[in-house]
Amino acid sequence: MHTKHPSKPRKQKSLAKCHALATGMETERAHRGSSLQTPVLVLNASYEPINICGARRALVLVLKGIARTEEEHASTLHAARLHMPLPSVIRLLEYRRIPHQTRALSRKNILLRDRYTCQYCGIVLPSSDLTLDHVHPRSRGGTSTWENLVACCHECNRRKGNQLLHEMTDMKLMRQPTPFTLHTSRHIMRMLGSGEAHWRKYLFFEAS
Repeated sequence: MHTKHPSKPRKQKSLAKCHALATGMETERAHRGSSLQTPVLVLNASYEPINICGARRALVLVLKGIARTEEEHASTLHAARLHMPLPSVIRLLEYRRIPHQTRALSRKNILLRDRYTCQYCGIVLPSSDLTLDHVHPRSRGGTSTWENLVACCHECNRRKGNQLLHEMTDMKLMRQPTPFTLHTSRHIMRMLGSGEAHWRKYLFFEAS
């Protein structure tokens, strides 16, 4: 007697949506790439704000069943066989313990700490138009640390080259780079959230 294995329609449906999303995103990126980089507030299962990610990452988390959309943007993603409003706020379905310590040193966290702003000229750019600059160049003994890495536009990166700042008269840092702690992260969330109406109630802007 053969046992019939139960099908998994939900999982298959979710995987199909993820595939459609991935396919559609290639077309979407060519036409409206900036919309997929729209910042999305990430809440823990307890509704505590814990992170900011791009709309592309947020959509993947929602379609995989890891998170749900709490607030939506007015704009919609049009992908192959799939039309979805872009999320503005998502919430994880399972609680994640967030250690109160310095975050991992990564390109994403450096850009987030520096608010996607070139630390030399002050221009705000999408992540694809930013690079990381070693304040003290690696070719001259500089290391990859929180205190020596900053967000930088490509033009400023070319101008600076392997020079030290004290050797230049027309370039200086906007602020001294520091480690990215949870406190810094929450401060940045509140600053970005001041212009996002959907974020305000989660970031405690509204009067109690």
